[in-house]
Amino acid sequence: MAPSLIKGLFVAALAVSASGAAIPHTAASNTTNNATQLPLSSDSSFSYELLRTASLSRSFGADTGEVLQAAGSIVPKDLESFSGAFNKLANHVYAQAQAINATLDPVTARNAFFRASTYFRSADFYLHGNGSDPRLATFWANQTAAFNSAIALLAIPGERITLKAASGNFSIPCIYYRAEGASATDPRPTVILGNGYDGAQEEMLHATGFDALARGYNVITYEGPGQPTVRREQNLGFITEWETVVTPVVDYLLSGARPEVDGSKLGLFGYSMGGFLAVRAAAFEHRLAAVFAVDGLYSVFEPYYNALDGQVRDLWDAGNYTAFDAELDYYLASGLADTETVWSLQQGVWSFDVDTVSEFLRKTEPMTLDGGLAEQVTCPVWIGAPSEDIFFPGQPEKVRDALRPGLASYNWLTAEDAAQNHCHVGAMDHVNGLIYDWFDNVIANRVNRL
Repeated sequence: MAPSLIKGLFVAALAVSASGAAIPHTAASNTTNNATQLPLSSDSSFSYELLRTASLSRSFGADTGEVLQAAGSIVPKDLESFSGAFNKLANHVYAQAQAINATLDPVTARNAFFRASTYFRSADFYLHGNGSDPRLATFWANQTAAFNSAIALLAIPGERITLKAASGNFSIPCIYYRAEGASATDPRPTVILGNGYDGAQEEMLHATGFDALARGYNVITYEGPGQPTVRREQNLGFITEWETVVTPVVDYLLSGARPEVDGSKLGLFGYSMGGFLAVRAAAFEHRLAAVFAVDGLYSVFEPYYNALDGQVRDLWDAGNYTAFDAELDYYLASGLADTETVWSLQQGVWSFDVDTVSEFLRKTEPMTLDGGLAEQVTCPVWIGAPSEDIFFPGQPEKVRDALRPGLASYNWLTAEDAAQNHCHVGAMDHVNGLIYDWFDNVIANRVNRL
């Protein structure tokens, strides 16, 4: 999801910094990189995020016309205009939702609350360059309140729960959704949904959770360090040891607290950078029946490093992080950087809870499946590989090749099915079908397991 993604790599062309060093600059600044799809903005980052938001309309998370109306007032490269457009829309829809009599019209109220929640998240998205901006707290409180109002109006209401990490060092906020008909006498498969670099657990209900519920699966979403709620409420940045986040969720599902869960049929879904986090967790957590890496990511650091060029790479390789940060700070302030680059680096500093770009990048270096980690995975892994992913090209193939023979289900997805974008946004009806049909085969023992 952006990377959710890691979104916004430095690619290709070069700009010149204060010292004359060549530093990365995205080619054709703010032009749309997807060559086969109509853009929603001339700013490639905005275009992707608008599609990401609009795509949730298929599952109650947005209305396409509302998103396009907001898009009409957004100025390329102007992060404030993006935030302002969605804050205006969010407040408008939230007021509509609050005015509806939810007792008489629960579906109408529920859907309006869901849309308002999405739009508050969109209003927040590009603001993380200033961690002290009070809107980060305000917008998040609003998105949470709206979402809580919505899930309370589901036929089977969603339940917020908080789990403790085994270390006791942090808490894991979760939302549990029971499938219709699931019970102790009819336990169901359950999917654990995790987002990535920039996305919230609330988004996962719309991206894939409703599709899982429609297939009779229970759903639990969660967030760990670095993700939106944990970063705000616990001041914790991303960690490499993601098994310390996932294992308490598995423990909870198998504890007897949820007798409607079939503990032999657990799937772990990782979205964007979550594709790395999920596979990493599965290297240690062997009670999972399957993992869905949407999309495959072998190394979080490698795509960033490969995009460095010239003297900036030389500074990094020499370990001269002070000069490296000075060059990038100048570049980001120069107005030359495109939205993807500005957002990506600001989001990295914020979500990893550090002060500089070099600290952020150093924190990503251990986030790799090197060292035999991939070989420790014992369950089948569905790997998404979008043909026009500008963020992680080549990474899904590395995951496929690193897993033990027979475990990888590699899926090259293209514009033919409108699934060419990062995380296949805009084509998740098709992709969720591929994922969950495959999962059905896994839990029916028609796919190899070790």
